Amino acid sequence: MSSPPATTPGPTAAELRAALDEASRWVADYLESVGERPVLAQVQPGEIAARLPLAAPASGEPLSQILADIDALIMPGITHWNHPSFFAYFGITGSGPGIVGELISAALNVNAMLWRTSPAATELEQRTLSWVLEMLALPATWFGQITDSASASTLCALAAARQAAGLDIRRLGMAGRDLPRLRVYTSEEAHSSVEKACIVLGFGQEGVTKIATDDAFRMRPDLLSDAIGRDLAAGVRPVAVVASVGTTSTTSVDPVDAMADICARNEIWLHVDAAYGGAAGLLESHRHLLAGCERADSLVFNPHKWLFTPVDCSLLYTSRPDVLREAFSLVPFYLTSSESDVVNFMDYGVSLGRRFRALKLWMVIRAYGRDGLAELVAGHIDLARRLAELIEAEPGWELVAPVPLSTVCFRAHPAGVDDEAALEQLNADLVERVNASGLAFVSHTKVSGRYAVRIAIGNAASGWQHVARAWLALRQAVP
Repeated sequence: MSSPPATTPGPTAAELRAALDEASRWVADYLESVGERPVLAQVQPGEIAARLPLAAPASGEPLSQILADIDALIMPGITHWNHPSFFAYFGITGSGPGIVGELISAALNVNAMLWRTSPAATELEQRTLSWVLEMLALPATWFGQITDSASASTLCALAAARQAAGLDIRRLGMAGRDLPRLRVYTSEEAHSSVEKACIVLGFGQEGVTKIATDDAFRMRPDLLSDAIGRDLAAGVRPVAVVASVGTTSTTSVDPVDAMADICARNEIWLHVDAAYGGAAGLLESHRHLLAGCERADSLVFNPHKWLFTPVDCSLLYTSRPDVLREAFSLVPFYLTSSESDVVNFMDYGVSLGRRFRALKLWMVIRAYGRDGLAELVAGHIDLARRLAELIEAEPGWELVAPVPLSTVCFRAHPAGVDDEAALEQLNADLVERVNASGLAFVSHTKVSGRYAVRIAIGNAASGWQHVARAWLALRQAVP
């Protein structure tokens, strides 16, 4: 018989150490120099794929060569979300402490599905999420867990709302039996994840009622109350209301307290999407924006948006963890364990496999501290305020929405040009020109049917010089 090979495929320990040393230098250099790169990837569709082999290598390649190919093959196709002039969507930060946490989490490679599969992963997640509750002045008694996105968190929250409605859908399903029509209510400005969750959960798109907003793009509670009343009279079963603290387009903040009153009167689950705006709770000056959130049945907040934690890290909180567990817990014999009085996170959501995301969040909070995080958030709000003041003072430009947080929606509106189609084309062209230049990356939206340029400030490295450069580039792009 032949003896087994003395070594196994893959790099040796010495090669791994050398690669980690090189990678750490690469990361540090990248973070220091990312502001010098074009923000938007300067390639055409298919260009990166054309540079890659059609088949995987038969034999292993040196890590040093693979790392070299990061620069040669991958970096040309990267849009730099860590760039201080990245102002599209929601500006985010993969901070140094979070990157270190992500590295160590990958090395540990635990699956945090059960307490026993890594007690530290479960208990650190519980404690770190309780820190966040305290930092945002939310109820300390809430149960929290980490998911990958606000979409996943909202899906789980609405599944719990469906369970709380007492319709036995978990066991019997929604087909082949008599059920009333089910309804979820949200703002016409709400994130698309609400509607997508309703598609997945069987409510359907017609099961979502989008409530009109006021002149500040906040849901109108009177119209919400009217819609619920009409549905009840027609035999439709209200299941949940979703409030937004920081809508995607304009970052408007719904009147959560008034909505909570309506939900309490009608025994309807209240979910709050504070994925972006929740960070405002770090500031005493802005904590009023979270008024009423303490009355929610569930709430989502994303540290990977405005708490400088690498993607992905979404926090789902609930005041009714027993209902969330009823909606999802399914324990096959091979996953039973003897421990009592422990949390097994697999019981509170769809995913069985769960990465150790708490480690990077814990490191970010410790490295910056509550005061440091609040200082960064306050700085971004101030930058947005300064930009809004310049826009209001500039002839031929106008704000199209209030600026409650760190996102500014505006457009060029030259004198004498009032045709909406012409204005849309003008502003769309401005966005394309600025983004193609690589100086900044801005996005667009529609506000009351009007095309708007959208600048969202959220990167820890963003300063006034970056905002001012984007503003200058937009003005200079006007024909």
